[in-house]
Amino acid sequence: MSRRGETVLNYAVLTLFAVLAVFPVLGVVFSAVTPPAQSSPSFTVPHSLYLGNFATAWQQGHFGTYLRSSLLVAVVTVLLTSVLAILAGYSFATFRFPGRGVLFAVTLVGLMVPAEAFVIPLYFDLRGVGVTDTYWALILPQTAQSLGFGVFWMRNFFRSVPSSIVEAAQLDGAPDFTRLWRILVPIGRPALLTMAMLVFMWTWNEFLLPLVMVTSDGLRTAPLGLTFFQGQHTTQFSLLAAASMVVALPVVLLYMFLQRHFIRGMLAGALRD
Repeated sequence: MSRRGETVLNYAVLTLFAVLAVFPVLGVVFSAVTPPAQSSPSFTVPHSLYLGNFATAWQQGHFGTYLRSSLLVAVVTVLLTSVLAILAGYSFATFRFPGRGVLFAVTLVGLMVPAEAFVIPLYFDLRGVGVTDTYWALILPQTAQSLGFGVFWMRNFFRSVPSSIVEAAQLDGAPDFTRLWRILVPIGRPALLTMAMLVFMWTWNEFLLPLVMVTSDGLRTAPLGLTFFQGQHTTQFSLLAAASMVVALPVVLLYMFLQRHFIRGMLAGALRD
């Protein structure tokens, strides 16, 4: 096959997958702006735009409270994970100490153990110390879940930094703390933002832990609130589509805002691997 034929085939395959990916999203968007009288579970192009579904979903679903809870949990989880992953990743990449390989392997276990495997004993442990039905019952487990990936990600970044940069800082008398926070972290902003965005997305979309750990309506996160809203409006498809867009919008906006840094961080990670 000629080079031109390969190019045409590649674009055809990519176009097909793009259509398959975009088609369900368009279905949700069209359904969200469809008047309730025309609401249908199938793909429907509305005859006229109706934005009242968003206002109705916002008021009836209490999504202001749920989004605030999700934002608080996600932001605190990202901050804790980022700080701990930077410190642990720098230690694993720089220092030599007994048992380093074993400890790093134990840290990576968090990447392989699903939440379903430990959520019940975790609930009893957290209830024993009195933190269930609080934000900490969501923040601490999700930080622990994300830490395995964060440590692995930041360790790879620190190992990829040219040794000449670190050696120059050492010759200038910079201590480890200064080398880490004033030299390595600033130049690793794409990798750090990529990790933060992925952790934010995983935390935002988490469903099982909020379902088990909290019972108060004011502590429910957006995905959990969407599930309860769906149970109350099973056949109101336009309303459900609008609520789904409200819940997904923060992650979409975050990705659009950090897209350039995200792509740079992912490409850098691929090149390092």
